[in-house]
Amino acid sequence: MATADEFRAAVALADLEETGRELVSIDGTPLAVFYSDGEVRAVNNRCPHMGFPLVEGTVDDGILTCHWHHARFELSCGDTFDPWADDVQTYPTRIRDDTVYVNPNPSRELPPAEHWAERLETGLEENLRLVVAKSTIGLIDAGVDYREPMATTLEFGTRYRESGWGPGLTILGCMANVIDDLEPEDRKRALYTGVRSVANDCAGEPPNFEQPSFSTDEVAFDRLKSWFRDCVEVRDRDGAERCLHTTIASGRSEAEVAELILAAATDHPYLSTGHVLDFTNTAFESLEHVGWDHADAALSSLIEPLVTAARSDERSSWRQPIDLVALLEDVYGGNVTETSGLEDLASAGAGNAWSPPSDFQETLLGDDPEAIVDALADAVRGGGTTEELAAEVAAAAGTRVAQFGTANEFSDWNTVHHTFTYANAVHRSTRRTDAVELYRGVFDAAINVYLDRFLNTPPAPIPAPGDNDTGRDPDVILEDLLETFDTEGEVNEAGRLVGEFFDCGGDPAALKRTLGHGLLREDAGFHTLQNLEAAFRQFELQDRAGPQSESVTGPEPRRRVPLVGTARYMAAHGPTRREAEQTFSIAARLNRGETIHED
Repeated sequence: MATADEFRAAVALADLEETGRELVSIDGTPLAVFYSDGEVRAVNNRCPHMGFPLVEGTVDDGILTCHWHHARFELSCGDTFDPWADDVQTYPTRIRDDTVYVNPNPSRELPPAEHWAERLETGLEENLRLVVAKSTIGLIDAGVDYREPMATTLEFGTRYRESGWGPGLTILGCMANVIDDLEPEDRKRALYTGVRSVANDCAGEPPNFEQPSFSTDEVAFDRLKSWFRDCVEVRDRDGAERCLHTTIASGRSEAEVAELILAAATDHPYLSTGHVLDFTNTAFESLEHVGWDHADAALSSLIEPLVTAARSDERSSWRQPIDLVALLEDVYGGNVTETSGLEDLASAGAGNAWSPPSDFQETLLGDDPEAIVDALADAVRGGGTTEELAAEVAAAAGTRVAQFGTANEFSDWNTVHHTFTYANAVHRSTRRTDAVELYRGVFDAAINVYLDRFLNTPPAPIPAPGDNDTGRDPDVILEDLLETFDTEGEVNEAGRLVGEFFDCGGDPAALKRTLGHGLLREDAGFHTLQNLEAAFRQFELQDRAGPQSESVTGPEPRRRVPLVGTARYMAAHGPTRREAEQTFSIAARLNRGETIHED
């Protein structure tokens, strides 16, 4: 309970009775003090919605209405009638010696971390962007690790979206993956971006009701895997879910659970333009942030996308004018769901150390699908691991983005993007399990690189090392890069500036921070956020990929290609209206207690 010493003189009671309202400032806090129905009430003068001065509002029948957006507040406790506006802070008042006293620093019911955690849940449930922004900023400012609100959001997103894992949860995972690459303030933006995307995905969706595991832990893993794949093949969601839950409940390793899901995700090539395998990879990576305790809910949310996926072997582009599926079936063992042929190739290469031929990238980027399939089959026979081959195909897919010709239809940016993120997901999945089925993911991605070949006609130039060694300060180059994103159509200039930055000795970490900031201030869509995250990871993974084939870009600049590509992709998709940034900025200023609309 507040003591007398904590109350400060605010306004003469007679003056307040005459005017009905007074604006006072105590210890830097602007207070709107009201006299209504014989009672004195005090609230923070900043409307929690957008900071408009509440002293200019209207009080009627105990309700304070802000005229800016007509948000209404119960005057005695500050609770809002309109959840999008958030609650307003109230302050205890006393009357002594005909003077109104206010306590400007009342004790809070909850510590900041608990308060903002509760508000986060409200923001998710009501899909309230401003509340989500305030909560994510408030939690990080309170010293809460980003993994805690991420876990809350992951649980919400899997529980309240019957259609399962989707773009929102993928964005959440992508933002968590790049959070360490960002400036501190942009880490808040990244968390806000992930959380609001999940809230938006779940808005209006029916909840998900999970199937239980089988009442046994004695089923062999190979049998569970076979059951799971069979259920997915016939699009039996409930049966597949029970098999998955049983696999997790029986204590199988993460690698085994990954093998089970990834086998089904590659039983048909390039499911749903690559989204299914990308969702799967991101789900596993999200668990690396929040912990395996969330595996049941997170991974079972992948079932619906799996069983409803569009299968590329049923698409004409994979059948005509060349039957690409038949090429793959010959290698896989007679059917796209087979692996016996791949097992034979891998067995022949066991114990061998493989290095890519000098023309390997050229072959992958070529126009002969039979040569591509033969080159990959020879690589497996020569001892090439799933990870080694996935790195090569991901490099080729990244080149397609970096060399995308701007004369193509704008929507085709997403064509090369989907191949790149799929190849990236395959590459990263090979680091989680060495399951033979992932060879199929490698071959599938390579075929899609082939299908995208016309989108590099003519290929946009990738800056070669030394071509842009201007001697300029790398920090100045980064400033120019940000300015480039402010201008529509500066696609090639964005790629050139990335090359110049490297040529002038710039620190890649600074480049990633700049790219991250440039993206997070925009109303970036699902694919652009995906593209940045995949480019960051490929930049790191290509550095560790081991022996690399010579290519049109050479081994050293190969690491640059994903960042050149994502800079061009960002430039093509911006600038935007930056509505989300406006909300973030308002939330940050309100949380800091700054003036927004007051003179």
